[in-house]
Amino acid sequence: MKQIGVALIGCGAISGVHLRAISEIPTAKLIAVVDTNENLAKATAESYGCAYYTDYVDMLANPDVDVVHITTAHYQHAPMAIDALKAGKHVLTEKPMAESKAAAQSMLQAAETYSQVQLGVIFQNRYNPASRLMKKAVESSELGKLLCLKGIVTWNRTAAYYETAWKGKWATEGGGALINQSIHTLDLLQWLGGEVSSVKGTMSNDSLEDVIEVEDTVHVHLTYKNGATAVFYATNAYGVNSPPEIELVFEKGKLVMIGDTLYQVIDDVQTLLSSPEANNLGAKSYWGISHSKQIADFYEHLLTMRPYWLNGPEGYKAFELVMDIYESSRTGKRITYR
Repeated sequence: MKQIGVALIGCGAISGVHLRAISEIPTAKLIAVVDTNENLAKATAESYGCAYYTDYVDMLANPDVDVVHITTAHYQHAPMAIDALKAGKHVLTEKPMAESKAAAQSMLQAAETYSQVQLGVIFQNRYNPASRLMKKAVESSELGKLLCLKGIVTWNRTAAYYETAWKGKWATEGGGALINQSIHTLDLLQWLGGEVSSVKGTMSNDSLEDVIEVEDTVHVHLTYKNGATAVFYATNAYGVNSPPEIELVFEKGKLVMIGDTLYQVIDDVQTLLSSPEANNLGAKSYWGISHSKQIADFYEHLLTMRPYWLNGPEGYKAFELVMDIYESSRTGKRITYR
């Protein structure tokens, strides 16, 4: 069986989700992990039986590495991805693509220039069964025309969460609750709703004004070129991490997703369409459960030499919305797309 040599840069919290997924995929072989914290890099390597580096540039020189996962701070995504693409490595980067439009666009340009390798962007919730069923309902028009959408994310982040130096700052994180936590739900709204025609947003810092310079709360209004509209609310100022919610209203009924559970409602009759799948994420299950599905799909596309569908331009869609919501909030003006 042909295997893909894998390296991961950044051994922080989200790396464990990637590393467990990689270890469960027969076509993947973890070659190395990288972290500037040598103790963390070494401990992670020992746990997964691979080599470790403290400088990702040294890792890129390893010919056994075919794919690089990037799970580092937001402001590091673009330069690391560009260097990996230049080195002839495929790249799968965590969201968001970068901390600014300019950085993300430089990543897209590099992927276009070094087209012999592929760039993928993590939006694992598109692989959730509930998400796939909602997408099917939109595309089939089985419930009639899509009229409007709603997304809600009410999570909690304390001051302690922002003790990591790069978090909570515009220059390095690129934003707060929107770009880091709720971008997944916003991505589903644009993926399900269709091409966006305009966006207007407001942001505030309701609970951590003395701790962070970025927002902890956003409210968004979207219009779509197909005539649908959407509202989106996200906050890190809630007391707990509640399951995200999405509602799609059609001419003949609606779909309601709470966490990974999906209901169909027609004439006030509620039918369960999808239940949560078992996962080993524990308290972090609200992250979504489909990293392994996306990573395996990315590898399958590489092995069969097919263009990966959740590529740079596709991953840029939600990122661009995030950046434009921030801009709209600062200016007070609606942003319109051609």
